[in-house]
Amino acid sequence: MSLADRWAGLLMRTGPDREKQNIIWNMTGSFCYAFASMVLAFLVMRIAGEEEGGVFAFGYSTLGQQMFIVAYFGLRPFQITDGAGEYRFGDYLRHRYLTCGLALAAGACWLLFCGYRAEKAAAVFLLVCYKVIDGFADVYESEFQRSGNLHLTGKSNTFRTILSVSVFLTVLLACRRLIPACAAAVAAQAAGVLLFDVTVMKRLSPVDTGGDFCRAASLTRAGVLLFVSVFLDFYIFSAAKYAIDAHMDDASSGYFNIIFMPTSVINLAAGFVIRPVLTYLTDYWTGKDYPSFDRMLRRISALVAGLSLLAVCLAWGLGRPVLGIMEEILGPSYAGGLVRYHMPFVVVVAGGGFYAILNLYYYVLVILRRQKVIFGIYAALTLLAAALAPALVKRAGLFGAAWAYLILMAVMAAGFVAGGLLACIRGKNSKEVCG
Repeated sequence: MSLADRWAGLLMRTGPDREKQNIIWNMTGSFCYAFASMVLAFLVMRIAGEEEGGVFAFGYSTLGQQMFIVAYFGLRPFQITDGAGEYRFGDYLRHRYLTCGLALAAGACWLLFCGYRAEKAAAVFLLVCYKVIDGFADVYESEFQRSGNLHLTGKSNTFRTILSVSVFLTVLLACRRLIPACAAAVAAQAAGVLLFDVTVMKRLSPVDTGGDFCRAASLTRAGVLLFVSVFLDFYIFSAAKYAIDAHMDDASSGYFNIIFMPTSVINLAAGFVIRPVLTYLTDYWTGKDYPSFDRMLRRISALVAGLSLLAVCLAWGLGRPVLGIMEEILGPSYAGGLVRYHMPFVVVVAGGGFYAILNLYYYVLVILRRQKVIFGIYAALTLLAAALAPALVKRAGLFGAAWAYLILMAVMAAGFVAGGLLACIRGKNSKEVCG
């Protein structure tokens, strides 16, 4: 047995209870990914200063994440709910080659015309590369989940994140410069995909790796509305950050990213609840077991809403001391810089709660294959975001950005809940899943 076979066998091992391992590793992977997203910009601010921290925050969590969405084309929910095997893994993989190339080209074009200084443009492009590789890994992780091996998705998320973040921070601490650290992180991310995704997939049976690029056109048609919808979703989600980058300084991007961190915790907790039940909701709906579908949807909705409300209460009661502790960790030069944003902090957390709720009903609409409804909601909210976020940021700075985020998330959540419930009613009456 080769070394690669032993390595893949070690990663694929689950023990007697695969379902339990699926849950544990999904939670672990989601936690590692969200934790890294939360704290990296904070650590960059501490190590390299507020300006570099702001550049990293925008490149990693805003433009880089937007290009991640281009790379993965919104196909994860489509792929993991493709239980009938309409498309082979090889079809998804070849499609991902094309979308990753498109994402890199789109990121480069943005940076050519945005007017950044050379150092900022280079750092942001490297972060785009990092996120595009993450988007490439997603096609493997989605296939792991589709084949019932969610534990492999969690392991990939966990180990890739630990590897790339460790390398990034080591280089950043050694040289105190963002560009070399980002370059090292890109290399580590590529190595992680090879070690934890490609190697395992080659030995996972029965995964059909056959396919051709001709199927990419069909897959693009099937997923284009989902892609445009997810792309617009992230623009709406990040409209306040784009407005800060356009109308304020890099340090402001860093500060807003810090008060934005709890939204990752909320989404992480919601993901723990939502992801494991997606296949059950899909099976109940396709099997026309509507009472079970309704019961599970009600339970998950109540749980996500309860977690969101708890998060807002904690932000209100503990926000000031938490922000004060973060100031002390950042250093004396940040004294008073975060506590003054306590109210925006609470407002952002409330917006994160609405985003968690709308995510659940987004998946409901995907299961029902109501792509047109999803697209309609996002199209309307994009217009609102493009007008509202810049106006509020110019008027009230970070306070305005926080309120823009809350308003957009609340309106979008209302649209998704109403659309999801109406689609369920119509689907049951017509006995149709697609439409």
